[in-house]
Amino acid sequence: MLVKIIPELGLFALVVALGLAFLQAVAPLAGTTLRRPLWMAFAEPMAWGQFAFLLVAYASLTTSFLLDDFSVSYVANNSNSMLPWYYKFTAVWGGHEGSVLLWSLILSGWGFAVSLLSHNLPRDMLARVLGVMGMVSTGFLLFILITSSPFERLLPGVPQDGADLNPLLQDVGLIIHPPMLYMGYVGFSVVFAFAIAALLGGRLDAAWTRWARPWTNIAWAFLTVGIALGSWWAYYELGWGGWWFWDPVENASFLPWLTGTALIHSLAVTEKRGTFKSWTALLAIFTFSLSLLGTFLVRSGVLTSVHAFANDPSRGIFILALLGITVGASLLIFALRAPRMSGNVGFGWLSRDALLLINNILLVVMTVTVLLGTVYPLILDALGLGKISVGPPYFNALFVPLTVLLCAFMGLGPVARWKQMPGRELFSRLLWAGIAALTIAAAVPFLYGGEWNAAVALGLVTALWVVLALVRDLFDKTRHASSPLAGFRKLSLAHWGMVIGHLGMAVTIVGVAMVSNYAIERNVRLAVGERVEIGGYSFTMTDLSERRGPNFLADTVTIEMARDGQRVTTLRPEKRLYIARGQPMTDVALRPGLLQDIYVALGEDLGDGAWAMRIQIKPFVRWLWLGALLMATGGLLAVADSRYRRQRSVAPDSTLPREVHT
Repeated sequence: MLVKIIPELGLFALVVALGLAFLQAVAPLAGTTLRRPLWMAFAEPMAWGQFAFLLVAYASLTTSFLLDDFSVSYVANNSNSMLPWYYKFTAVWGGHEGSVLLWSLILSGWGFAVSLLSHNLPRDMLARVLGVMGMVSTGFLLFILITSSPFERLLPGVPQDGADLNPLLQDVGLIIHPPMLYMGYVGFSVVFAFAIAALLGGRLDAAWTRWARPWTNIAWAFLTVGIALGSWWAYYELGWGGWWFWDPVENASFLPWLTGTALIHSLAVTEKRGTFKSWTALLAIFTFSLSLLGTFLVRSGVLTSVHAFANDPSRGIFILALLGITVGASLLIFALRAPRMSGNVGFGWLSRDALLLINNILLVVMTVTVLLGTVYPLILDALGLGKISVGPPYFNALFVPLTVLLCAFMGLGPVARWKQMPGRELFSRLLWAGIAALTIAAAVPFLYGGEWNAAVALGLVTALWVVLALVRDLFDKTRHASSPLAGFRKLSLAHWGMVIGHLGMAVTIVGVAMVSNYAIERNVRLAVGERVEIGGYSFTMTDLSERRGPNFLADTVTIEMARDGQRVTTLRPEKRLYIARGQPMTDVALRPGLLQDIYVALGEDLGDGAWAMRIQIKPFVRWLWLGALLMATGGLLAVADSRYRRQRSVAPDSTLPREVHT
């Protein structure tokens, strides 16, 4: 009997979670306004309760998938009795309704974490932060219950079996990519809540940035890993061999990453120097707003993509309204409160402050560039002014020069001093780094490709400039120590996080430059016994067989790969037919490596035992994702810095009674 009412139990838990989220939004904020300590104390238990009931709702939906309860519409549309159990588990977020439920669960999880780990905050500040997060949760839970309930029943016409999960999503990438991406998306709600709470409390100072920095770094690290996993998934799953397509949904996650990167650096300046106070708060608002914009693009039906979830305009209108309310209200609060809290700390034009400000501006310009290329075609289409396509030529023509300029200032930043620095001293410190970067970058294309390649040289000099500037910075900071190891130990984890994060950026740039200019691609026809030579390797088709998977039939080709007559490896690409949907899919064969990937994708059956194939050699492609992992590691390392683990006493708001802060 209990099994039959599991969906109703999940729906009930959702309704209770909505009530708790509403109380979390209203009571604490009213308490800070009316100076009622008891009302402020509502924030934490409401956050705990909301998280607990959303866990119950999510567990109920997961149980329905695992039990093949096809009376639930969402399960019937996204699962099948033949689907392996681990894909049933991940199918929970494989469609629109379940992914929004996961979004809300993660949002409540962030609120739960803030309530547990922020006892050093003044009670009024914590109440405001959790109150703002409660407002966001209320909006999304209303969205689920009104337009996107995953617990709707198909009664009495229950199907015998489900439609199956989209074959594109039956992959390990789906298991880890969406949760990581959502952790980043939703994590920026924390710094958004801190910024709004600081504005409401009149406390737009270095203290709130110190509280918000660890949460921002964690969210940024998750988003970085999520984007990298999405790129990796598209690379091997879609059979195209590309690592970034400037797809609108890809851009939707990239936009908050760009402003989030600017926000991390701006928070550092505000905490260290007390400058950029208003700018930092504005970046926090924009970053979370872009996360909501990405949610709108993916779920509104305004675009078509392999990544998009929904095409119901009513859902898009709801999210657009939520986005408008969030952005409008937060910008109104900013306009009313920020001018009263501006700082007067100055700095010279050649200083770390100024260089970080320039990098912030460049990151915002890059954000606007991607945003315009993404939404401009949608706006024209919505206004009936025609359809246009904005693709890689637009993005590459604008984004590449901006990235080079960004990295030029990125190299200067760590070496420069705060407030002011003589230009001659900065020049002398980085002279040899610049000469070495130019020399090595000029030589590598000749050594690797045998001829000059300006694009590769530009990418390499950009990356080397960043790396060698870091080396110079480490030398300056450790040269007076008794030994290099002793000097390294004295550096803070936050500083090492910066070093590793910048190194990750350089590694990614090398990967982009090399794979974009030295990749080899051939479309060939092969039958059993035939061989083709590509990039110094021979590929011989030795066998063609069929096999049955748990929910698909597959044609499997066996290819022996050799070099100079010596066998290197065996590759087995497949062409699969998923039984429930009748949908064909390509399963790529890969030989991964640090310096190059060998990539074989099976095309169409050409008859007489011959198949069309795409064979690619992708040099340094893994450096793209290695760089992203290094950047994320740098962000997490900075969070581990000891100063964020200390309990700091902060002067409470004098307008509140003493008992509020006890």
